[in-house]
Amino acid sequence: MMRLRNIFVLLCICSFSLLKAQELPVNYSLGENYNDRYKYSTILSIDDDQKGQTVIVRKYYGGVLLRAKGHYIEMYDADLNLIQDYNYKYSAMHMVDGFIRNGQLYLLELKYNNKKEGYEYIIHQTPLDDFNFTERSILFVSSKEVTNPLAVSKFNRSFNNGFSTAVHFNDKKNAFAITVQHREGKKKKYAMHLFGTDLKKHITYDFSTAAEDKNYAFENIEVSPDFQALYFSGKAYFKKRRFDAKERRFQYEVVRVTNSGHQTQEFNDAGRYPESLKPILIDNSLVTVGFYADRKDNRYNGLCYYKLNASSLEIQSKKYNAFSEQFMVDKFGREVNAEIKNLIFKSIHVTEQNALIFSAEEYFVTKGMDATSTGTRLEVERFHYNDIVCAKLNSQGDMEWARNINKAEVTQGDAAYASYTPYGKGETMFFFINSGENPQKMSKNRILFKQGFSRNPNLFVIQVKPTGDLSYKKLVDDKDVRLPIMVSKPLIRKTDNELLFYAKRGSRKQLVKVTVN
Repeated sequence: MMRLRNIFVLLCICSFSLLKAQELPVNYSLGENYNDRYKYSTILSIDDDQKGQTVIVRKYYGGVLLRAKGHYIEMYDADLNLIQDYNYKYSAMHMVDGFIRNGQLYLLELKYNNKKEGYEYIIHQTPLDDFNFTERSILFVSSKEVTNPLAVSKFNRSFNNGFSTAVHFNDKKNAFAITVQHREGKKKKYAMHLFGTDLKKHITYDFSTAAEDKNYAFENIEVSPDFQALYFSGKAYFKKRRFDAKERRFQYEVVRVTNSGHQTQEFNDAGRYPESLKPILIDNSLVTVGFYADRKDNRYNGLCYYKLNASSLEIQSKKYNAFSEQFMVDKFGREVNAEIKNLIFKSIHVTEQNALIFSAEEYFVTKGMDATSTGTRLEVERFHYNDIVCAKLNSQGDMEWARNINKAEVTQGDAAYASYTPYGKGETMFFFINSGENPQKMSKNRILFKQGFSRNPNLFVIQVKPTGDLSYKKLVDDKDVRLPIMVSKPLIRKTDNELLFYAKRGSRKQLVKVTVN
């Protein structure tokens, strides 16, 4: 009987390859292929204004050692035509992000002020119809200058450099939170601030007392609709507790902050170790989902679900959903007690029935040695973006299905070309990835999407139906778009079911508009 059930599971997952030829409700259109004056650049932000225009801000580099030289701004109309550009010759070391509000472009910078002897967050602001940047400071903190003030890696934080700050935008990108850890004399201070994208400060809170015994590395935020409550989720590292060699040195927590105080909810059930938790407000509850392990070495066993009181953070219900046989066969080709690690949250799509379709990616960093042109060897970091995990939880937190999409990518350069973009419509999820000409066949009728953003910039779309069935197709062929697509940094227009991708290599650039019908 068990053998028959296993055969049935294997037949189910064969649907991935068998459904390849099925027509998916996704198409695309191309903008003009333009010449570009800046060969080396990275995207800072991509956003749209009230007129349906797309605004792309790129940080560009020049010189023998490729130093930052400024920020280049492009504006495209609804038909993907480049209608205006502007060279903002300001080379910020720590330009954090950009956004548009009421016809104004805002760039957020972290800068050290030598005269005041401290760090400040500065807004660079200009009207879109007449570029003319002005600057203003929105936050200042006295501190000595440090080597790396921005906690750019939320998953590998350093707490001992005397100053550390991070910026977190919410999913709607109508607000952002700033956390600052610094020294004030002999005291360690921890401050939290919440701004709307209108730059009004809604919350300022001193979290220092709560942070005396723990170092907090927050990963995700949620903001109440009235901007009066701010929710953080992330790791709390114990400072003073002694640990065994194999013991976990942190626990996951959710912290609710207002101007008048804070509440904390710890997730420390015996034998359950949550990872990569994401909070999201649904109706009057704070739902928090992520992964869990049943031992302290972070080998994930399934998905966890917590429903909290949005005010008190009291846990109202919780569920632990083990990965299914189907998921294990998806990933490994057989049922095994194998390692599932390094999963990083990417997105949550909430359906009309308040079901949650959760996606994450297998991400990790390795180090190696590369030889230079002079024969010397340098240590380099390689960033791995591997399998996609997608799972559906119903409104009560029970898992309906979980699927693993096999993918392997590694990069030392611009991560915008790697990883993927998730998009949810109704009960269906779509994943957009770069891959080689054809996915690699694996055992048990599985397929593997492999590195494709360098020589073969093919854009694939993978569809996950409400039942969990998978299908895919090559959406954009490298014969149509000869430039690699920045697949993980699109502009998403939910009201129009559109995604706008930027394609660039060297001195050429092009926009690709994808429509989900």
